Amino acid sequence: MKKKMLFIYNPHAGKEAMKSKLSEVLECFVAADYEVTVYPTRKKRDAAELVKELGNEYDYIVCSGGDGTLNEITDGLMSLEHRPPCGYIPAGTVNDFASSLKIPKQIKKATEIVVDGEWFPYDIGSLNSDYFNYIAAFGAFTEVAYETPQSTKNLLGRLAYILDGVKRLPSISYYHLKVEHDDVCLEDDFIFGMITNSNSVGGFKGLNGKNVKLDDGLFEVALIKNPKNPVELQSIINSLITRVHDSKYMYTFRTNHLILTCDKEVAWTVDGEYGGSYKKSEIWNHEKAIVYRRGKREK
Repeated sequence: MKKKMLFIYNPHAGKEAMKSKLSEVLECFVAADYEVTVYPTRKKRDAAELVKELGNEYDYIVCSGGDGTLNEITDGLMSLEHRPPCGYIPAGTVNDFASSLKIPKQIKKATEIVVDGEWFPYDIGSLNSDYFNYIAAFGAFTEVAYETPQSTKNLLGRLAYILDGVKRLPSISYYHLKVEHDDVCLEDDFIFGMITNSNSVGGFKGLNGKNVKLDDGLFEVALIKNPKNPVELQSIINSLITRVHDSKYMYTFRTNHLILTCDKEVAWTVDGEYGGSYKKSEIWNHEKAIVYRRGKREK
């Protein structure tokens, strides 16, 4: 009996490469004995609603698009009591999630992993009522990901984020936050924070330190303090570039749960998309919540 696959793709992701490769991709799925239902997304939240409504009817859900499309699929899957496994063909600008799971950018190779890759149970995060795959972040530069036009992302790729971020340097503001995790409570002024489950952030690898595990039930957290002068700001930038985190300028720790409280609303980015604004933000790690196909590890 054939296995039922729901294939959801964003026709506008990246440089719209999936449009010309669609027939080849479907042939690969059919050859692997899948009965495939194809759905191109038409509007925001399309993918999430479709998975919530029909996800339980399929043995396997596969998506193609950027990290934002995958985030919608995740949101839909997390609403299901019995979640089918998920496959991913990256077609976005940066594709951090794909990098962490060793899924190549080439559509043909990624498709082969979808049908013959290694099953991997992956930790999923939640920010209040929304879910995320690999990052929830606030502060400096985070708005770049969802405010940079898609056409600019397509043209410049990763450079678009950097160029747009540099333009915003004079307008960096900070949040005064109370941060609670495990048995710790700290309070300080922060210009940036990221809660991640990824080996790559913004296309750059190693920002979260070494030995990051994607299925250990823990996030890697980095909170950057508000610099008091240009010298301190430069020291923070140097610390990020060299990946040597200086405790004078940032807090780093691992946890499965944290609460951030501020007297004003904090705007969040989740998986590269706008994730809402909150005065109180509660973040949980849902250990091994969704099974994905990833590239096979070398023995």
